[in-house]
Amino acid sequence: MRACRQQLAGLRVAIVIDQAAAKRLAFGVVRGQAAVTAAAALLGFALAGPHVALSCALGGAISTVASLGMALMAFGGKAASRKSRGAILDGDNRPEGLGAGMEPSNPARILGTFYAGEIVKVALAIVSFVVALKLTGAAPLPMFAAYMATFVVYWIVLARMALPALSSARRARV
Repeated sequence: MRACRQQLAGLRVAIVIDQAAAKRLAFGVVRGQAAVTAAAALLGFALAGPHVALSCALGGAISTVASLGMALMAFGGKAASRKSRGAILDGDNRPEGLGAGMEPSNPARILGTFYAGEIVKVALAIVSFVVALKLTGAAPLPMFAAYMATFVVYWIVLARMALPALSSARRARV
């Protein structure tokens, strides 16, 4: 867990990130996208043959590789190797209640890492589309359809994350 406190409009706000859960979630999305890619390629093969199957596989792979790049940027390397189980920072950015193996987290650095990951993701997708269309002769419609189908994984993950929060909010109102 990573946590920090910041002043926001005169209020102290604690931000907590369960880094291990976020990492599992990010790489789970990648695995889900790979499964959707395989299903799209199989469906393309069954409906229209090997050329459409290859196009579907390329479209899904573009999304999967781009998401993998983002996940590795956000959770790979130095970011993943830190022994960060949680820390709360006071207003002077000094650790408060820091235990063994815990480090303070810098929210700006964490956010910057995710922004950099998104930039890498978009760049990988654009370059991959250009290369795939120029070099392979893939059919654009099945390729883009499979690419878009991988976004269903994001919606499923978001729904699974939102449902517990919505049900607890409903219980709090009743």
